[in-house]
Amino acid sequence: MELQDVIASRRAVFPRQMNGKRVPKDVINKILESANWAPTHRNTEPWRFQVYFGQAMNALLDLCKDCYVKNTPAEKFKSVKVEKIEERKQQVSHIIAICMKRNEILPEWEEIAATAMAVQNMWLVLSETNFYGGYWSTPAYALGEDFRSFLKLEEEERCLGLFYAGTIDKGAISGEGKRGDWREKVRLEG
Repeated sequence: MELQDVIASRRAVFPRQMNGKRVPKDVINKILESANWAPTHRNTEPWRFQVYFGQAMNALLDLCKDCYVKNTPAEKFKSVKVEKIEERKQQVSHIIAICMKRNEILPEWEEIAATAMAVQNMWLVLSETNFYGGYWSTPAYALGEDFRSFLKLEEEERCLGLFYAGTIDKGAISGEGKRGDWREKVRLEG
C-alpha cells in the first residue's frame, strides 16, 4: 500500500468494532517503535506510553469506571458509560496510556503536537495491517488526579488520553473518509 493510501485510509476503530482477539506483541512493538520516530523539536521526545493488557488492562478499566463514577456530576452521569467501559474488557486487546513529559525549553503546545504525531504514527501502522485498529479517547477522568496517581506520573508528566488497540471484528464497517477539498484550506502565494 502506498503511503498516501495508508494516510487516507486511516480510521478510528471504536472499541465496539473490536473483537477482543489479542494484537500480537510484534505489532504492538512496531507501533511503539514507529511512535518513537515522530518529529520532535530540539529532540525532547516528550511522548511516554504505558501499555496495559490482560489483568493489568482490566484493572485499568476498573479504575476508569471508579473515576467516572467519582468525578462525574449527577446531572451528567450516565450508567451506560460504566457499562461501555466494562464491555471494553471483552473488546480491546491493549490500552496504551498516552502521556507527555513536559520540557520547559519549549512551549507546551509543541510537546503536545509531537506526542500527537507519535500517536498518528501508531495509528498509521495499525491502518496498514487491515486487521488491527485503534481509537484515541480523552475522557475527563483520564486527565484527572486519580488517574495521574494510578499511572505514577512525575510532576512534569501528564496523561493526554487512552489509545485502545484491538483486532477489527470481521463484521465491523470501516467508514469511508470524508474531507473537503484541500485547496479550500490553503492559500498559495508567490
